[in-house]
Amino acid sequence: MRQRGVTLLGMVFFGVVAAMLLVLAAKVVPTVTEYLAIQKAVNRAAQSGTTVTEIRNAFERAKTADYFEAISGQDLEISKDGDKIVVEFAYDKEVHLFGPAYLLLKYRGRSQ
Repeated sequence: MRQRGVTLLGMVFFGVVAAMLLVLAAKVVPTVTEYLAIQKAVNRAAQSGTTVTEIRNAFERAKTADYFEAISGQDLEISKDGDKIVVEFAYDKEVHLFGPAYLLLKYRGRSQ
């Protein structure tokens, strides 16, 4: 009868890969959560104001309430598409992995 299974070396390799993926996820998930908070704040700001100043102020109030620091109201690009106000944003986030290695995440979004 032939035996089946995983060798000790295979289990160690799988464990190391799984641990690396968990550490990466633990570092990336907070940036995604921050992006979602920014997207929500942009949507609310676009709906609550009619002028550039009102939209920027609404965004700053949401920023204070939701505790994110990646961008400010001055970083928003505000335009009109027909009769609808469109608010766009873009920013980069660096996540330190180890030693000299970083992961660069580029976030972009616009109001709905």
